[in-house]
Formats: sequence, structure tokens, C-alpha cells
Amino acid sequence: MKLSIVILCWNDRSIIKDCLRSIYEGTHLTDFEIIVSDNGSSDGSAEFIRTNFPDVRVLENGGNLRFAKGNNVGIRAGNGEYVLILNPDTIVHDGSLDRWIEFADRHPEAGAFGCRVVNSDGSYQGCARPFPTIWREWLAAFYLRFLGYISNLFVTDKYVAWNGTTERIIDWQAGCCLLVRGEVVRQLGGFDEQFQYYYEDLDLCHRIWNAGYTILYTPGSIVTHLGGQSTKNFRPAFEIDKYRNRYRYFYKYFGSTGVRRCRRVALAWLIIRRLGYGSLQIVNPSEARTQRLRLYELATTWNRLVDPVEFVEKGREPEVSTSVSTQVPQ
Repeated sequence: MKLSIVILCWNDRSIIKDCLRSIYEGTHLTDFEIIVSDNGSSDGSAEFIRTNFPDVRVLENGGNLRFAKGNNVGIRAGNGEYVLILNPDTIVHDGSLDRWIEFADRHPEAGAFGCRVVNSDGSYQGCARPFPTIWREWLAAFYLRFLGYISNLFVTDKYVAWNGTTERIIDWQAGCCLLVRGEVVRQLGGFDEQFQYYYEDLDLCHRIWNAGYTILYTPGSIVTHLGGQSTKNFRPAFEIDKYRNRYRYFYKYFGSTGVRRCRRVALAWLIIRRLGYGSLQIVNPSEARTQRLRLYELATTWNRLVDPVEFVEKGREPEVSTSVSTQVPQ
């Protein structure tokens, strides 16, 4: 088997059909299998897939294992020379998987591969990114990404001077569509399940680099990522998850000193944005901005009270209510 495509599904019946159809209709030269790891969907996703796409292997996990663990179920079940981690809210463009595999075959030095990810309007989404560091986090916190046009010294969390139209080495590719050599991802044990949701893709790419491989990007393969469809009813708890996993990541690679510095950056980032959006809200009030400010307030409270080292090492975190119902503006 050349390619195992692993798709995590959680109540994604309304969107996964277009993803699966795009793969079957647009892949012409590559021998592939599709494995759907279903995280306890209650909308009939598993039954729908079995009925309408009988060649798809559906693995029912019986509950929501979250992103990392749920994808690992599918990774372990696959037999492909390559493994593609793919979100259900994606559309694979015609011939893209064939070109992606051909590109990967030409680059045995690479352990993983990124492609051009676009929004529904065709604009570049920017899913190929640099690794985070404390310096880069400070630059992003103070809205200094534009300095990346001047020098690579000021690269932040995005390659601002690059629009994804050329081949290049990248630090990491977002897990909405990440192609990995099968032997590499299995050797590394798949995703690190401590991350659960957010930062698991970044961590996997970090470990691929540490194993001696590069990660290469090609613009020749294109995937439309609708973005956030499976979490459109976004809960504040997901926002706190970002910070939980951010601290796990910085602790893993920068130790206790690094994770404490990360907390200071996070608080600065939140304060700056609360001031900025708060000022805009006074001038031009909107419900979307109200919800965003509530989310920032919640995140500020949690980050102010948490000891990131105690959290990572012992699982201790403040009791902060995440019961506020809100939807994150896109």
C-alpha cells in the first residue's frame, strides 16, 4: 500500500462526504486506503460512511479520544508507505495526492511534507510555519510580524515574506493535512498523546526533525481547508486547551525556565489584545467583539492563576469557570 489516509471524525457527517469524494475522484495514480477514526460521533457519521463509501475502513473509538489519540488509532491501523493526516473539513484538489507522493518519492531525506493549504476563496491559509520560540512569541505578541519582511531574525509564528508558491524547507505543517513517511511516524509512535488537541502536529514535526529528517513543502499539491467546521460551536474550554498544550510544548523543549517565560508572553499577548479590542468596542460595539473579549478575559484569568511548571509536572491548574457560552469569530 502506497498511502494510508487517516481522517479523524467527530460528528462530521455533513462535511466528510465532500472530503472523501474529492479523494476518490481526484486521485488517479496512487494506491491508497482511507481509514476514518470515529471519535464517538452521535450524528450517524459512521453509518453514513459505511453506506456511501464502503471501501473506507471505519474504526469506532466509542468516545472522544481527542485529536492525538484518535489519529493514533488510525495510524496504527494503516499499512501505507506514507501516512496522510487529513481533517474532514478539507477538499483535496484533483491530482494533488498523486503529485504529493511523487514529490515525496523524490526526496528520501525528508520525513514529512507540507502542501499548499487554501481557504474556500482560494487565498493562502499559511499552514506551513516556523517553530515557536520565546523570542518569536514576543514579536507576535507585540504585532511585530511585519519585521519578518526585513530579516529572518524577526521571523515569528509565520513566514510573512513567503506566500507558499515555491518549494522550501519548513519547520512544521499543520495537522489539517500533514504527509509523513510511514516508517518515520510509526518509529516515533505517532502523536504525543499528552497534547490531546493543539500543538500535537507541531510536536510531531519537531520530533521528525530531531530524528534527523527534514520537512519539505511543495506548492504543487493543493488542499482547501474550510477551517473550524468540526468545532464551530467553539467552547471556551477549547481556548484553555490551547494554553495547556502550549505549556506542555514549551516545557518539553525549553524546560521549566522556558515555560515560565512562555506564561509571561501569554499574559502580555492577552493584555495587549484586551486593550486593543476593548478600545475598538468602545468606538464601534459589536456582539462578536464582546464574545472575543469574554474569551480573552477567561484566558487571562486562567493564565494569571496557573503555575505552568506545576501544571505540566503535577496536573495542577486553577478552577476557572468555562461555562460562558460563546462562539469564536472566524
